[in-house]
Parts: sequence; structure tokens; C-alpha cells
Amino acid sequence: MRAGQFFSSAGAQFSRAAALSGLHVSLIAYSCDGAGLNRGKLWHPSILSTHNETPMPQLRVHSFAVSLDGYGAGPDQSLDHPLGVRGPELMEWFFHTRVWQRKQGQDGGETGIDNDMAEQGFANIGAWIIGRNMFGPIRGPWPNEDWKGWWGEEPPYHTPVFVLTQHPRAPLKMAGGTEFVFVTEGIHAALEQAKAAAGGRDVRLGGGVATVRQYLQAGLIDELHLAVRPVLLGAGENLWHGLDMHALGYECVKHLAGERAMHVILRKRA
Repeated sequence: MRAGQFFSSAGAQFSRAAALSGLHVSLIAYSCDGAGLNRGKLWHPSILSTHNETPMPQLRVHSFAVSLDGYGAGPDQSLDHPLGVRGPELMEWFFHTRVWQRKQGQDGGETGIDNDMAEQGFANIGAWIIGRNMFGPIRGPWPNEDWKGWWGEEPPYHTPVFVLTQHPRAPLKMAGGTEFVFVTEGIHAALEQAKAAAGGRDVRLGGGVATVRQYLQAGLIDELHLAVRPVLLGAGENLWHGLDMHALGYECVKHLAGERAMHVILRKRA
């Protein structure tokens, strides 16, 4: 069974954790060559555009956790292990943040670099795209419309969410402004619909691993934020398997060490 960064059953917190990893703050970051090119400057994607230039809507991936050996989910994924065996270790960087604690209705949480990076994920986002596994555990044709996602009556997205699937289903409106739209025509159609719905804002690609790989292979992702955890999973769903990111036109533009993850920003070359 393939599952994404958010896929969860008994541990619905995993799906919510990744979904809730973003508002926005600017922060100091280093260029990936280690030269500190932008040391002391506030980091934001807009600094990569010229002044007086209206940024084009982009497809962005945020807070996507991977192991040192490139796995975005562990092996043997199941309802009991929605992120695979040892997969939850990938999200440990996020569970300690103030962002996560506040979204759980709790006080406290850390306010360091991990929290700052997590807060960026919802900045200027007008729509989402997710794989079907992130929406729920059901496979094959929809037996009915009872399943409405992992998140209860008010999901954390508050925007249109385009769900990639091979099986048609009517759109599903939820409380708080979230509407799940099920797209059967493939990744390009989902992106086209999401951009149209985003109202000039960016589109966030939530995952999971297979979905992010499809969009990378097609060269459609403009920015990819990876939270690289200092663990070795050894098996599972590998984000990089068979991908030549340089040949696909991507380069590392920023990296920043957090408390529990190294944050790496990849962007599509102009």
C-alpha cells in the first residue's frame, strides 16, 4: 500500500501534523554553496524575483520530511503503520514546534528555526493538491461517500483541495472553506484546476512521496522545502530513486540547520 506524508489511521495526528505545518515568517538563511551569500537577509521566495515584478503563481512543496537516505515513508505501510515502520521519526522535528502545539489547542512548543520553517507552509496558498492516499485509506472505486478525510468536519486546509484519483467522486464541501475536488484526468489537469481556483496565489503540493515524484519528473514543482531528518530508514518510499534532479532543472538555493532537521530549499532553474 502506498501512502503519503499525511497518511494516517489510528495516528490521524500524522496527517494533521504535516497539513498544519505552515503559516509564514521570514528568516535568515544561507546559500547552498556555504558561502553565506544571503547571510543577514530575510529569506522569502520573492527575493529570487526582481523588484517590481509580479510573481507568477507557483507550485510549492513545504515541510516534506525525508531521511538522510532519501525516504519519505518507512517500509511496510499499513493502517497500523501509516508512515511505515519508523516513519513517524520523520515528523519528530514538527511535533516539538509551537505551530503544532497551538493547532492542538495546547500551549508551549518550541519557537526556533524548525518552528519558523514550519510556519511558512500556508503563506500565499490558494489551493492544494494531494494524492488519494493522503485523503484516506480506501482503495479502488469509492464504495460510498461516507469517508470525508482524516480531519473531521473542518479540515485544516481552508482552500480547495484537489485529490488525485482514478475513480470519480462528486466534490465534497466541508466546514471552514475546504472543498475536496476529485481529479481523474492526471497531474497536469489537477494543477491547471488548482491554479484556476487559487485566485492568483500559489498552489501547495502536499504529497505523498509518489505524488511529489510524479510532479518532479514532469518538472512542474517550482519550489521544494525538505526537512531532512538525521535518521537512516534503509527502506520504504524513496523520494530520489531514479530521479536526476540536476537534469530535471533543479538546484539547491538555501539550507538552514534547525533543531531537529536540516531545511533544504530546491528551486527550478529559470
